Amino acid sequence: MVEMFAAENGLKGDPRLQAISNAIRVVPHFPKQGIMFQDITTLLLDHKAFKHTVDIFVERYKDMDISLVAGVEARGFMFGPSIALAIGAKFVPLRKPKKLPGEVIAEAYELEYGRDCLEMHVGAVEAGERAIVIDDLVATGGTLSAAIRLLERVGAQVVECGCVIGLREVKGQLRLNGKPLYILVEPREIDGC
Repeated sequence: MVEMFAAENGLKGDPRLQAISNAIRVVPHFPKQGIMFQDITTLLLDHKAFKHTVDIFVERYKDMDISLVAGVEARGFMFGPSIALAIGAKFVPLRKPKKLPGEVIAEAYELEYGRDCLEMHVGAVEAGERAIVIDDLVATGGTLSAAIRLLERVGAQVVECGCVIGLREVKGQLRLNGKPLYILVEPREIDGC
């Protein structure tokens, strides 16, 4: 996996990255003791920081011939559709179990604090489509890895994964099977709200 931070990949000193980072609230010990939850709902409340987030992803992906943006439930749904519209791609939601009607294909994965599964509609993806996977945060790489496997099982070519927040060294980096990972900001340690 090639891990790229926006600040080290052409956006060094870009004030949009600091605005994005400042707009994220840290909630200690949520959902369990020891977790420093990166709450992007405060980012969504700041329309400028939210726009900066979408704009940076659009700038990166607009010329990569992407036909599909897959968003991981639930917070990938907050950024993925806007990115898809702006680059002229379709949006495919990757949902938790039993949330999609009709026939689905599923992929199980391990979380930092449990086990889960992603599902998508059969027929939502055509073989050969160039895809990106969008989520809010990457910690272990388990969710993104499941998303990649799910898309590749139906013939998509996953070009890259994009996350708003990511650890400097993703614990499960080998799980992404060499797929590039583009990260806007590192997790915040303190609550600036």
